[in-house]
Amino acid sequence: MDRRHDGTDSMRDTEPHRLVHTGRRWYLIGWDTGRRDWRTYRVDRVRPRTPTGPRFTPRQAPDVDLADYLSRGVSTAPYRYQARITLHAPARIAAERVPPTVGVIEAVDGYTCLLHTGSHSLDELAIHVVLLGFRFQVHEPPELIAHIRGLAARLTDAVG
Repeated sequence: MDRRHDGTDSMRDTEPHRLVHTGRRWYLIGWDTGRRDWRTYRVDRVRPRTPTGPRFTPRQAPDVDLADYLSRGVSTAPYRYQARITLHAPARIAAERVPPTVGVIEAVDGYTCLLHTGSHSLDELAIHVVLLGFRFQVHEPPELIAHIRGLAARLTDAVG
């Protein structure tokens, strides 16, 4: 039994693979036999079936780095807008400000990194990246680029 984000229950047959911690929460990564795909489940929302389900042969993991796989799954994939942004900061510094449940940091060189993140709101993405405190460049989505240009114009008009 799995409790969804909205609080409703759903029944899933899952072959559990591994528990992964994001720094804030524990997640179960498992194969959903009904959807025939890998899924992530917040452990605090899972209620095991009693008695337990049938035995199964373990599958090969969907990724070698399950923590990275989980981070991408909860920070980017489920959202309408998926952003790719260069931050002018070393990856280790950016990672101190961006929890793995919010975005995936990918080192480019010693001075810059890529932030992969997502949201249902362009305002939320724009405000979040500004408040990180780094110089940045938005690569995608195009809607975010246009939205930030509009915000910048409105902010400039407000003070000048």
